Amino acid sequence: MPKNLTATLAAATMIASAAFADQQATISTTITDIAAGADRHDWARVRSAFADTVTTDYTSLWGGDPVTQPADDLVAGWSAFLPGFESTHHMVTNHAITSLAETEATAQADFTATHRIEDGLWVLGGRYDYALEKSGDRWVVTSLTMTALWETGDRGLVAIAAERANQGN
Repeated sequence: MPKNLTATLAAATMIASAAFADQQATISTTITDIAAGADRHDWARVRSAFADTVTTDYTSLWGGDPVTQPADDLVAGWSAFLPGFESTHHMVTNHAITSLAETEATAQADFTATHRIEDGLWVLGGRYDYALEKSGDRWVVTSLTMTALWETGDRGLVAIAAERANQGN
């Protein structure tokens, strides 16, 4: 292979790798904004991670059907019960982009979600699957599927948290 062609291919590979790494970092930031924003009750941060309309699928945990709704409604629902916990910690790790095109991507991440009220804990572990679309210089989530793989503790804390949040804790 001619020396100039080898150098050109190496440069192109480095540029493509850097562009992929940049996209991966931006997608990871979006995924983190959902979990960390929810734990910190930073609802603007959470909302900024979603497209205007989002489909969520929690059927592996709660049954029912996936829900497509305005992201504002999803975030309002979360903000109506998560503050009722004394603390939550959503650890979302092992972010992996499973497909990447110019304006669409899919990703997966593992999670452990800990919810606490007094001495009561509900801890859930599993996987998130995300569909994302490019929005300006950011990636936003259009679909989120949670696959529950295990849980321990008291799932009933969710209802208690909603009641506490409704009463202002």
